[in-house]
Amino acid sequence: MSLTLSHRTRVTGGALALALVTALGVAVAGSGTEPRPAAPSAPGVTPFDTGAVPWPEDGQTAVVLEGAGPVTTRGDGRPVPIASLTKVMTAHVNLQEHPLRPGEDGPLIEVDQRAAHEAGVGGESTVPLQAGRKYSQRHLLELLLIPSGNNVARLLARWDAGNQDAFVGKMRGAAARLGMDRTTYTGASGIEPTTVSTATDQLVLARAAMRHPVFREIVASRAVTVPGVGTITNTNPLLDVPGVVGVKTGSSTPAGGNLLWACEIRVGGTPRLLVGAVLHQRAGTTPGEGLHAAADSSRRLITALREQLPRTRTEG
Repeated sequence: MSLTLSHRTRVTGGALALALVTALGVAVAGSGTEPRPAAPSAPGVTPFDTGAVPWPEDGQTAVVLEGAGPVTTRGDGRPVPIASLTKVMTAHVNLQEHPLRPGEDGPLIEVDQRAAHEAGVGGESTVPLQAGRKYSQRHLLELLLIPSGNNVARLLARWDAGNQDAFVGKMRGAAARLGMDRTTYTGASGIEPTTVSTATDQLVLARAAMRHPVFREIVASRAVTVPGVGTITNTNPLLDVPGVVGVKTGSSTPAGGNLLWACEIRVGGTPRLLVGAVLHQRAGTTPGEGLHAAADSSRRLITALREQLPRTRTEG
């Protein structure tokens, strides 16, 4: 069956080719291999003419071409609410604590009464779950990242750490290890406006999360079918942009529109990943308006940055 979900937050997706993994210097090893923090970009002059880039007038932005120059930022860089971008860290911690190989489903996790009840709570992005039913870790990660289920985020937190507060402690520890010193996590889902971060910090996290092979597989999926839930389609508009592999979107009234994205390209025959974070677009409006603004800003950025790179060819 096909499932249509109404939610505040939608995700981006796409495929990361093996050549890209090689270019990032990632060894896809067994399930016991913990992804390393993202390596810093090459120092020196940015590969872009930043004065000719259509930076968003609103919010803050950070972009990097992996292995070819430093992170470039725009905006004031103050911590702002990030809504469901929070779930990237939830998935990152989950996969650090319970690694999966590509193709593995992982352990079965029983849905508790709380997660089932929260599916009916208004004003949140949730997924319908039946109490007592068991889902694989892989399927719950899909429900976390694709339809952006807040109740799934909290269920995974309780499964891992016993309660959400203990899991948030792990999220904060992971952020500290990654050097995300302007980020504060207060929940696993992102519903809390007190969870704040910056474009620079979220760029660091996106680069680290993409080093989990299963995370890459999930966010690459245009659609997934989860038993007992149905087929869930990734409706991120950036997937129509050639080369975009994307990461995650999030929106709320206090957060505005937020988008982590990635684009596979070749520069002079070398595979590269162009990664960006666009935060706090049209904050104070509706979640839909903010997300639309974030997608439009990201599309313009990707197009302009890619056109500046010499002998660039889009993968796809």
